[in-house]
Amino acid sequence: MAETVRDVVMIGAGPSALAAAIYTTREDIDTVLYEKSVVGGLAAITDVVDNYPGFEDGVEGLKLAEHLEKQAERFGAQIEFGDVSGIRQENGLNVVTVDGEDVQAKTVLIATGSDYKKIGVPGEKEFYGRGVHYCATCDGAFYRDKRLVVVGGGNSAYQEALFLTRYATHIDILIRSDVRASEVLQHDMQKFVDSGQVTLHLNTSTDEIVATDGRVSSVTVTENGESHSIETDGVFVFVGLLPNTDFLKDSGIELDEVGLIKTDAHLQTNLPGVFASGDVRSGATMQIASAVGEGATAALSIREYLDNKKD
Repeated sequence: MAETVRDVVMIGAGPSALAAAIYTTREDIDTVLYEKSVVGGLAAITDVVDNYPGFEDGVEGLKLAEHLEKQAERFGAQIEFGDVSGIRQENGLNVVTVDGEDVQAKTVLIATGSDYKKIGVPGEKEFYGRGVHYCATCDGAFYRDKRLVVVGGGNSAYQEALFLTRYATHIDILIRSDVRASEVLQHDMQKFVDSGQVTLHLNTSTDEIVATDGRVSSVTVTENGESHSIETDGVFVFVGLLPNTDFLKDSGIELDEVGLIKTDAHLQTNLPGVFASGDVRSGATMQIASAVGEGATAALSIREYLDNKKD
């Protein structure tokens, strides 16, 4: 095991972790981040982020991620690519296993985010961020006076579809079986169904997302056993989230019923010195701006924790 003990190991290098790293490194807290895929997380692969404060014309997701990365590195954050497979506590320290090697740390910040559940049909991956979306508040405004398809029949699908009614001229909601949304949400949706702005398609599977000249133009569905196409300018998929917490299964860290990490008001988990922030945290709002804010909060909590350990 390596003899060096880091002040803080951050797992993930999305907006929340990068914001936290800006705060910790400015205060000379030794900080290393481990990212297994893309620095910037989901933000980096989002075409345009239109609701992040400070960019009046919006900002490319990749550009926002690059700015956060460079700012963190300017203060001394060390960003490494590596796959974290576990966390355990030994002799009062946290031990993070990265690519099979153990790294010791006084504190850990878990900011691995969540990934959107996919429906796994042709066209979904190819047009992600360019006609296929998973966040209405992030991307809905791009479809003002357009037709949209929403996939899903639970609370999140109905909530997001209700939000999209302020932009879209018409929304087709594709529901694989029956509506699972709450009675309140169904009641709220009914007025849009009655007005003709929303059409519900029950017992409908999404088979393919089709593009014309590089732009999403329709969705092929099977509705009550019959195949047909629905014209659309964009597709929003809301069939749930998959928190990136598989690596915590033997850690003892407490998760909620969907696998998100439970924390206290200071963003500390049930394990001392282990914190969580951003979209991987139970109760998170799944927005870049709030993830960044949580990163700053976690960093301040980490500083306080380290200061108390010195006393």
